[in-house]
Amino acid sequence: MRKSRIFLYVFLFIILLGVVYFWMGKSSTKQQEAISNSLVIDEAFQLIKQEAVFSKNDKQIVEGAIRGMAQALEDPHSTYLTEEEATAHDASLAEERVGIGAEIAISDGKFIVVAPLKDSPAFKAGLKPQDEIVRVNGERLNGKTLSDLVKMLSGEKGTSLKMTVYRSSEERHVELHMKRETIAMHSVSSEVYEVDGYSIGIVAISIFGEKTGEEWKTQTKALVDRGIDGLLIDVRGNPGGYLFSVSTIVSTLLENGKTFAYMQDPNGVLEMLNTESKEKPYLNKIPAVLLQNGNSASASEVLAGALKDNRRAMIVGETSYGKGTVQETHPLSNGGKLKISTHKWLTPKQEWIHHKGIQADLKVEPNELYTMDVKYPHGEFRVGDYGEEIKYVQNILAALGYNIVRRDGYFDEDTMKAVEKYREESKLESNKEIDDVFFQSLSKKISDYKDRKENDKQLQMGISYLIHGLKK
Repeated sequence: MRKSRIFLYVFLFIILLGVVYFWMGKSSTKQQEAISNSLVIDEAFQLIKQEAVFSKNDKQIVEGAIRGMAQALEDPHSTYLTEEEATAHDASLAEERVGIGAEIAISDGKFIVVAPLKDSPAFKAGLKPQDEIVRVNGERLNGKTLSDLVKMLSGEKGTSLKMTVYRSSEERHVELHMKRETIAMHSVSSEVYEVDGYSIGIVAISIFGEKTGEEWKTQTKALVDRGIDGLLIDVRGNPGGYLFSVSTIVSTLLENGKTFAYMQDPNGVLEMLNTESKEKPYLNKIPAVLLQNGNSASASEVLAGALKDNRRAMIVGETSYGKGTVQETHPLSNGGKLKISTHKWLTPKQEWIHHKGIQADLKVEPNELYTMDVKYPHGEFRVGDYGEEIKYVQNILAALGYNIVRRDGYFDEDTMKAVEKYREESKLESNKEIDDVFFQSLSKKISDYKDRKENDKQLQMGISYLIHGLKK
């Protein structure tokens, strides 16, 4: 009897061990559950979860993997946006908002400026494409998300903001000062410029948004009704946008059926893009000039290439930015979005302008003062001081024609004499120092100078070309 009980206990113990082993195996199997169809990704995920000292939650690890895949493309225009970043990005495209007016992307954890919107606070302050934003109001951006940055840049209208950027082209940090404004997302503006008895319609396109085509038609039809003799299209500083908006605009300038670009898929297959409109192209007989600069990118270049290759307009200014790819944004199940380059676009002559840009037919460099950044520095400086603020003053005074020998930020005797002379001519309090009143006067002088059309060398050259052609 005792032996049978012993055998029974042993048998029950063995069963218990089997149940425990099965339960542990099932738990382990659940822990090793695959998160993808790639063995190596699953292995890496599990190793990080089980052994990493600084492990994150599953969502953060997966999002890091998606961001890494986008970065592996080595394409600055392909990126991953988290749900928060996607929401912030969508909000940045709202019709109206208070802010500084700049498109910003994340690349390798850095906040890179794609482009400031024309005439926005960021544009006026001198923010440039490819600037890396490193501080806002003295606070470093390490560990911040795009959503965090948008909140930092947002605020009440009229409030000031200080931004520090790293400008790799100059290998230095630059401090910019700007005030938040209401940013109206109207992308097209127009006016009539009267010269030598001719009426020139000037149409500026700041970005190719969803309603740009509609705005273009409204503005240009009003110009035609006023009887313009020539048309000047200004896409300087335009970062691009929707291709369908370009199609709408080109269809008013070229005859129906004209090729304005080609799309090339990853397999090299070309798709011809032709103008198509239900109404007659009402601008096709009006002489046209297009103004561009180094910050005219993407859709702006599609427009320039279409007009240039079809001999429809003279391109005046500088070589464009050189972005020959088209991006599509795809929503993901986690609420984020993946923005990737899916096509190349080519000009009507099948030229890919990526990293090359479109050459201007008539090259015109703006004068030095017209390209000066408008800044709002503060402080008091005198002979013997050194700083970026002094360098800023020296560059502007030199561009204004004052006798400045040093432009390195050191306040020397020549700088003092120029400051003194500027104060006298500007009817400021007589002294030999740089102070806030001096800075404000200098910044206003630059703004006023840039607002006068006669100082816009590229614009004037474009108008002169039109007038010369009209007189023939």
